[in-house]
Amino acid sequence: MPETCMTLICNSAEEALQCLRSGDRIWCHSMAATPYRLLEALAQRALQLQELELLQLHLEHAEPVCRPELEGHLRNRCYFVSSNTRELVNCGRADYVPAFLSDIPRIFRRGDQPIDVALIQVSPPDRHGNCSLGVSVEATLTACEMATTIIAQINPQMPRTHGDAAIPLSRIHYAVTIDSPIPTHDPAPLSATHRQIGENIAELIKNGDCLQLGIGAIPDAALAALGGHKDLGIHTEMFADGVLPLVHSGVINNSRKVIHPGKIVTGFVLGSQALYDFVDDNTEVLFLDIAYVNSPAVIRKNPQAVSINSAIEIDLGGQVSADSIGNRIYSGFGGQVDFVTGSQLSEGGRSIIALPSTARGGSQSRIRAQLTPGAGVVTSRAQVDYVVTEYGIAKLRGTSLRERAQALINIAHPDFRNELREQWHLQQSG
Repeated sequence: MPETCMTLICNSAEEALQCLRSGDRIWCHSMAATPYRLLEALAQRALQLQELELLQLHLEHAEPVCRPELEGHLRNRCYFVSSNTRELVNCGRADYVPAFLSDIPRIFRRGDQPIDVALIQVSPPDRHGNCSLGVSVEATLTACEMATTIIAQINPQMPRTHGDAAIPLSRIHYAVTIDSPIPTHDPAPLSATHRQIGENIAELIKNGDCLQLGIGAIPDAALAALGGHKDLGIHTEMFADGVLPLVHSGVINNSRKVIHPGKIVTGFVLGSQALYDFVDDNTEVLFLDIAYVNSPAVIRKNPQAVSINSAIEIDLGGQVSADSIGNRIYSGFGGQVDFVTGSQLSEGGRSIIALPSTARGGSQSRIRAQLTPGAGVVTSRAQVDYVVTEYGIAKLRGTSLRERAQALINIAHPDFRNELREQWHLQQSG
């Protein structure tokens, strides 16, 4: 753990990164808190060094550290693969580490993954000398505890958040003030397919449920369909703009939560400027260490915990592939298994996997007789309570393989149902 130090205030990002040495293992603050101005400087500094490793979840504006000329100088090590690193991982020029999101801080704390340097982005210090990790605590809190050196971009535009987000300026070794926008993701218009999926999910939500959901069309559609519910709570690894209307209308009030009642609990947020304004200095939103937020032992303490996650494809036995398309890595484990497990252990809890019935413009069913060869199983067939598409709801909990295959075929796209039945019968007769 870094000790209190004398913070060196630097004049530029380039100056702040002069302390880097060949072979350093560098954690980068992730999601919307990505210190992308430091990454721009890192791309230049890396050319003077050898075998740097950049550890990360999803990074925003990370193109500079993904350039071909950095091969041999800097290698990305991804606990979650995003658009910038996807091609690098799949052609062998970057590494993917499959891991539950809850386990990443433990990997750091146990020393399974040493960290030499943490690159972070923080708010300016308050009158007590504390900066804030802002819109993303995730595994960065632990990375700061374990790193030998902390390098920070102090950004006046970073919201000041509550919970585990505080970091004393005295813990930071090198700091540079750079005023730069926090990356935003404005909600996209919902398609008719996603709206129908959202309405189907809403049928499974009860008053008083405590929800986990993420970013994208499916969680936004689910939230948009919950306006008639009451006393909902949020305990989630992340949330986006879809939560805001329900908070403002009082549908989400966190009143029935057992742990952190009255509070939204999260590890990070990613969305519009309105979302960042909402969490800024909001004592009703707690940004906590992701090892705690995503711990099934914690999640289960809230009654009626409901996990809402998506998938790339699901087979007729209920196995969920969410991080790969065949052998091609697409994203990561994230917190899906953490929350599926926690919700199933919660009194009255449920796990929901929701996905459109087709992919590739309707030419391919996402409900398949077997997963695409090479695809990794993220969530096992014993862990899924419900699967939802635009064509309905399949209840899997307590069902046999025959029963769940039938239920899943019934919510597949009509164009593929006969083919799926034939494939299922062939598997059984073979």
